[in-house]
Amino acid sequence: MTDANAAETGAAPLSENQTALADLARRERFFEALALSLAEQRCIKIVLGKPRRAGADLVRLTARPLTLRGQACLSLVSTHKTKDITKNPPLADGLAALREMLGSEFSHAHLFTTTEELQLMISKRGKVGLSRKPLAEADDAAAPDLGHDRQKRRYLTLDLPFLQDLGVTDAQHKLVPAMARKWKQINKFVEVLDHALDSAHLAPAHGQAVQVVDFGAGKGYLTFATYQHLTDPLSGRGWPAHVTGVELREDMVTLCNAAAQRRGLAGLVFECGDVRSYVPERLDVMIALHACDTATDFALHTGIRAGARIILSSPCCHKQIRPQMQLPAKLKGMLQHGIHLGQQAEMVTDSLRALLLEANGYDAQVFEFVALEHTSKNKMILAVRRQASGGAEQQRRAAAQAQVDEIKAFYGVREHCLETMLLADDGGAANQLSASPK
Repeated sequence: MTDANAAETGAAPLSENQTALADLARRERFFEALALSLAEQRCIKIVLGKPRRAGADLVRLTARPLTLRGQACLSLVSTHKTKDITKNPPLADGLAALREMLGSEFSHAHLFTTTEELQLMISKRGKVGLSRKPLAEADDAAAPDLGHDRQKRRYLTLDLPFLQDLGVTDAQHKLVPAMARKWKQINKFVEVLDHALDSAHLAPAHGQAVQVVDFGAGKGYLTFATYQHLTDPLSGRGWPAHVTGVELREDMVTLCNAAAQRRGLAGLVFECGDVRSYVPERLDVMIALHACDTATDFALHTGIRAGARIILSSPCCHKQIRPQMQLPAKLKGMLQHGIHLGQQAEMVTDSLRALLLEANGYDAQVFEFVALEHTSKNKMILAVRRQASGGAEQQRRAAAQAQVDEIKAFYGVREHCLETMLLADDGGAANQLSASPK
């Protein structure tokens, strides 16, 4: 209570010692609340702000609970005017650092928990004020993020039976260490697919299942994962779906069909076939990861001609374009090195693929699928079919085709496999408006 408040209420004004003790008590209540929120795992973050020294380079300190190798820590991020510095001291050391800096470096402290917010304010004269605000939605508040040892969001869980069949997990549903990278790739793929489904506004028509074909399914990791995500009402979409994995190797087809039947996955089948000859009757989502060289072009062509709403392709082994490429005079000094020419040929090949998709009514992206330390074949082409028609759409397709022609002329490329197949189709040119969405 301040002296003014004491006078208004008739109470005796506090002495300087009593005021100092009251200020100290408020400060201690703040740190007690912080320690309790950490112990109960309610703490989200602590922010120290309002530097006490004018022109100070250090403008803010943010702390949040963190678990490193099983040890409780505080992640301290010091925000300077030109840089951020992060340290992760043990919990006791981190709390000691906060105590030291509050009052000496900063005047304000803001504690965010899942149940309440506390603010501690120190005036220029050293007077301490403390406010506490309970959160109205405290019971529904999310648990705090504990950092490096936390479970990242997974679209799939390790207890799924098919993961054991495919050797990703053991009999106790524990991740097999050698499959850690594969597990990350599977989840990343499902994440990309999930966002693509939203972008395409794809949903099953009444009485129909979503039709998916995975070319080059291999052991079926992504094929099973796709089926699980589309059909699971808890972690996925909960849709009716028919997913077909197309694979040349009969032993892989037999293995995957046996696993699908054993787990009662009625809408998941594997067929022995090749991307060059397998023609689906209807297609909503086309997947072709690591289809070698022009097999990628055959898969993209199948997706385009079938009117797929979503095309997911991870190309590899770019061999068709490189022998055709003539070195532009301005780039000879750079492309005379074989490794650079190979990288350039890969970029040209996939850029033309993306533009040809654009010229056929798709919004196309080329991006890194997973980090290079997980696989060297880390590029993905994602295409989502546009729901547009008319003159503006025709102009957009024509502009994309014009860019294809310019790139080919610049590098002296005579033929691109995907473009050749598109031009050979009945009805013709690559920039012709396709039929309305199925």
